[in-house]
Amino acid sequence: MITKETIDKIFAAIRVEEIVGEYVQLKRAGSNFKGLSPFHDEKTPSFVVSPSKQIWKDFSSGKGGNAISFLMEIENFTYPEALRYAAKKYGIEVEENRREYTEDEKQQQTDKELLYKIHEVASDFFQHQLFETEEGRSIGYSYFKERELREEMLRKFQLGYSPEQKNAFTEYALDKGYSKEILEKSGLSVFPENAPNGVDRFRERVMFPIHSFSGRVLGFGARILKNNVKTAKYLNSPETEIYHKSNVLYGLNQGKQAISKNNLCLLVEGYMDVIALHQAGIENVVSSSGTALTAEQIKLIKRLTENVTLLFDGDAAGIKASFRSIDMLLSESMNIRILLFPDGDDPDSFSRKHPQEYVENFIKTQAKDFIDFKAEILLKEAGDDPIRKAEAIRDIVKSVAFVQNALKQEVYLKEISARFALSEQSLFNELNVQKQIRNQHSTAPQQRSPQPTVKLEKVADVFETVSPLLVLEEKLVELMLKYGDRVLDRKDQEDHEYQITVIEEIIAHLEEDGYVVQSLLNQKIIEEIKIGIAENELRSGDFFKTLMDENVAGLVVNALLEPYETSDWSKHQIFFRTEEELVPKIVEDVIYRHKREFVNKIINDLKNNLEESQDQDETYRQIMNLNQLRKQLDEKLYRIL
Repeated sequence: MITKETIDKIFAAIRVEEIVGEYVQLKRAGSNFKGLSPFHDEKTPSFVVSPSKQIWKDFSSGKGGNAISFLMEIENFTYPEALRYAAKKYGIEVEENRREYTEDEKQQQTDKELLYKIHEVASDFFQHQLFETEEGRSIGYSYFKERELREEMLRKFQLGYSPEQKNAFTEYALDKGYSKEILEKSGLSVFPENAPNGVDRFRERVMFPIHSFSGRVLGFGARILKNNVKTAKYLNSPETEIYHKSNVLYGLNQGKQAISKNNLCLLVEGYMDVIALHQAGIENVVSSSGTALTAEQIKLIKRLTENVTLLFDGDAAGIKASFRSIDMLLSESMNIRILLFPDGDDPDSFSRKHPQEYVENFIKTQAKDFIDFKAEILLKEAGDDPIRKAEAIRDIVKSVAFVQNALKQEVYLKEISARFALSEQSLFNELNVQKQIRNQHSTAPQQRSPQPTVKLEKVADVFETVSPLLVLEEKLVELMLKYGDRVLDRKDQEDHEYQITVIEEIIAHLEEDGYVVQSLLNQKIIEEIKIGIAENELRSGDFFKTLMDENVAGLVVNALLEPYETSDWSKHQIFFRTEEELVPKIVEDVIYRHKREFVNKIINDLKNNLEESQDQDETYRQIMNLNQLRKQLDEKLYRIL
């Protein structure tokens, strides 16, 4: 287990805006940052990061927490995995308690965790083969040298080599103690009936590890080097519990910071294209790894930027691939440009022929918007044929139909109108036709079922379902979390001045009246606060932010970060007194209101049980005394009844 001292160092060093900023494109909003939710599709940013409070809140999905909880949520890390990732990022040595794990703890290693581990072991094995063995250096290393890759690139992308021996890795992994079951689930080994000891899926190939956003190895792409072998040139890992090729982009881990910094993502086709551009000094690049671009992959890019330039080979296959990708990117509200390299060139070969500045300038000046790009390609094919020319324009309008923003659609249609000397009205008519066709295609496979009759039901009045006492209890807990260690100046009944913290005043109020906390979550927090008081420690928001309890984290974040904080009212010359300035008055006010509602509850309980009371006169006296107390509280609250 990781020691508490190490955990404290990690929480002291970690910056939530840096961690989240690797996954979400953040923009300054007052003292906070805002961005699009990585957990929920949205067009208006509602994801907020507070550097001062070191928390994040996703108002679209309701999730929130600290930097470690974000890593657990976005990467599906366990708590220790998230801590280790953060420790590595911030250069903190992880110290562990020296003890044997119990059998129960060993059992907690899930298949998913073992899959991550076996892929790390495989990656190390393949790298060792490439750099340290005679076969690896003479075959794999030589191939990469022929492709003009420097060794620093081989190590940056953790490239490797799988040897010719049919079970080299399988035998190595079994000797390390990994089971046949986990090797088979990983797809790294196959156990046919005629080879019960297993064979390697990848043999005599150079290996390209495929990483997650955070850098964990999920699977591999492997290229055969022999031309006379009747097998696939590239072989990829099969789908597993941790590897879904439609959800992964090659090079995203290595390029994410450059993509965010440049506010632009270059999208290429192959592994070597990514690596070659990195070697040329251009790092804001990813690849869909030879598969058709998917909506999930686009969403990964959109976390970092909404601007994409497609870099494709100038052959027919590259053009066809670019057409498919254009419509998908437009449907996800991306801003796109397209570049086809000269015939015979791809990003890999082009970047090796020219210096970085030339390549960057070529991409910047030669990339076209999708209208110019499609027009150039389609009209060249159409020639002087008016029917084919009309079909080409229809194809361009079809792409505009994928654009989500109505204003952008109008701008694009005006551009098409000017380019082809067509009326805007005819183009708008065609746009509507294309939208109808899309809608028909999206609903055609599904037979519409008869709509059920809508029944009107009486909805309970909100005041019948919400307890004012519980609302005020929540507010008291919120005040302790936000301002627990704030010292208040008070006076007692004899007008003597004294000082007390917010936590101590609220806890004293709850204990004085013998109040039973209604919410189990509030109960848990209050118990922790009481333990802190007993140990001379004031446990407020900062303490609870480090507790890895999802429910507690959500409550703390809701208390510490409110939606109105994301608004910059000052730019409208509107200024408010902050809650922080009014803490003494607010605490006093909420305590009195809570006390009044508690008195109300006691009065109602007594009235409801009056007939069963053995001494009704005594019960009446209690009710009268409580009514008198309620009147005094009303006076304190300046209420007139």
